[in-house]
Amino acid sequence: MSRPFRLGLTGSIGMGKSTTAQMFVDAGCALWDADAAVHRLYAPGGAAVAPLSELHPPALVDGGISRPALKAWIDRDPQALRKIEAVVHPLVAQDREDFASKSDARVIVFDIPLLFENGIERMLDAVAVVSVPGAVQKARVLARGTMTEQQFASILAKQMPDAQKRAKADFVINSSDLDTARADVSRILQTIEAAHA
Repeated sequence: MSRPFRLGLTGSIGMGKSTTAQMFVDAGCALWDADAAVHRLYAPGGAAVAPLSELHPPALVDGGISRPALKAWIDRDPQALRKIEAVVHPLVAQDREDFASKSDARVIVFDIPLLFENGIERMLDAVAVVSVPGAVQKARVLARGTMTEQQFASILAKQMPDAQKRAKADFVINSSDLDTARADVSRILQTIEAAHA
C-alpha cells in the first residue's frame, strides 16, 4: 500500500464512538481525533488562539481560547458560529493533513463527529458509522448525568439522523456491546487489507 488507507469514523452522541476508536488503535491503526485537534488549537500557543482572540477578545483566557466564552458569543450572535468556523475549519484541516503526512500506519482512522455534516467524506477512502438503536443511545447519554433530555434533543437536532449516516456509510459498526463492536472493527480492517493488499 503506497499511502495509508484513510477511514473516517463518525457517529452521533452516545453511540460509543470513542470506545470504538480505541479498538482501531488497539488493532494497530493511527488515530486522528477532531475534538483533540480543536483542543490543541485552542490551548495556549495553539494556532487558533491569535485569530480567535482578535475576532472575539473576551474568548482569550489564560493564554488560550475559552470554549464557554465562545459558546456565550454563539448564543448571543447568530453570525458568531460562521465566523469561528471560518477560522477553525482550515486550521483543523491543516492539523489533519499534517498528522496524515507523518503517519506510517497502514490505516489512519479519522474520528470526526460532524464528518458528513461538514462534507469531509470526500477526502477519505471510506467511512464507518458507529450506531446503536435510539433507545440505547438515549439511555447511555442520560446515564452520564451530564445533560438533560432537552439538551440531548438539541444536540441530536444539529446532527444528521443516524439512519441517514448509516445509509451514506461504507461500514456500520454496531456498538450495542463490546464484542459485537470489536468483531465489526476486525471485519472492516480485514476488508480494507484484502482490497488494498
